[in-house]
Amino acid sequence: MPVSSSMAPSYAAVLRTRYACRTFGAALLGRLSYGMVSLSLVLAVKETTRSYAVAGTVMALFGLTSVLLSPTRAGLIDRHGPRRALLPMAAAYALLLTALAFATAQPGTSGILLGVLAVPAGACTPPLGPVMRTLWSDLVPDRRLLQRAYSLDTVAEELLFVTGPLLVGLLVQVAAPPVGIATSAALVSTGSLALVSSPAVHGWVGRRKAPAGSAPPEGVVSDLPPAPLRRRLLYGAPGLRQAIAVSAAAGMCLGAFDLLVIAFADAFDEPEAVAWILAALSGGSAIGGLVYGAVPWRASSRLRLAFLAAAMGLTLAVSGLSPHPCVLVVWAALGGLFVAPALTTAYLIADECAGPATRTTAGAWVNTAYNAGSAGATAATGLLVGRLPLPVCFALVAAPAVSSAATALRRPRRPAPDAAALHEREVGRASGRER
Repeated sequence: MPVSSSMAPSYAAVLRTRYACRTFGAALLGRLSYGMVSLSLVLAVKETTRSYAVAGTVMALFGLTSVLLSPTRAGLIDRHGPRRALLPMAAAYALLLTALAFATAQPGTSGILLGVLAVPAGACTPPLGPVMRTLWSDLVPDRRLLQRAYSLDTVAEELLFVTGPLLVGLLVQVAAPPVGIATSAALVSTGSLALVSSPAVHGWVGRRKAPAGSAPPEGVVSDLPPAPLRRRLLYGAPGLRQAIAVSAAAGMCLGAFDLLVIAFADAFDEPEAVAWILAALSGGSAIGGLVYGAVPWRASSRLRLAFLAAAMGLTLAVSGLSPHPCVLVVWAALGGLFVAPALTTAYLIADECAGPATRTTAGAWVNTAYNAGSAGATAATGLLVGRLPLPVCFALVAAPAVSSAATALRRPRRPAPDAAALHEREVGRASGRER
């Protein structure tokens, strides 16, 4: 479903692409579930167990299994396609969320039972984001339009994670928290079903093994199943490794920033400022993402990624010197300008480095790195707050983003193996000829 070459590279052109609105709308509907489920689950578990510790543990089990198994789930999509792999995942995920909603609706439910349900629920989380980004590559093969499509996707996802908690806040005013979990289940099942029924999925391309002896295009990882992709991360596809490193650093920086903002507002006895500061960060990210996608950049993706990572880290580091929460609002908005562009560029690099048969997995690695970095940094920052001055904490959590810029520019120490030889060797492994 290629885009006409005469079509101007604009956001309107992206949405006018055949099947784009239908497919994107379905993916956003399902992904809204992810913006609602975390807060709903925490509130529901806390209400039924009367324990913040249990609520935090259940949420950690759910989040860790979801994040750590994301590349595996994406590999199943790459290997079997959305219809055969995404639908069963979404169905299992929705059923387990429904079970959690039912369990948390009963007063005094055992925390062990909730943990037992949370682990498989997180493991089955359907990778709607990576699938949609792979579909963008199929729908919009023009690289100019693909940059806009990825920017639009990143900004929309950012806004979903702002809108989701707001919807939960409205929902709990008229219903119990378990209703939020049930709503999340309904959203993900409806969105996934609508996504796989889109005609865009009918043309899910590049999921076939390449013929033996054929070499992949220059710079492309290959069209083999996802398992070799993990091995090639060690010595091939340096761009993909760098995109993952920057994504992890951005997650660390932003995950810690959320906690530091709360501590900063408490220091001034203005807790209401937290919402404004985080809203400024998200608003800046949305504006930066839309502007970034509209510019026809001449610099390479790696150079852009280095600049964006460094600018984001330095801006958020300086924000720790703010004399008042109102000033921090301004710095948060400025730092946010680089967030969506950095993630968009990381996803573009992953798409460029991966062959058609591994695009979903490559994008999932970038997404997993961001989420894992965010979770790990939040825990580490909790240990720093109160022990070090807040400006020092801001500088420390921004350091990974700044240092990752050097990673994005660094050339590999040794050249990657010859593409044709590597491809032929791994085809042999996949067919059982090489032990």
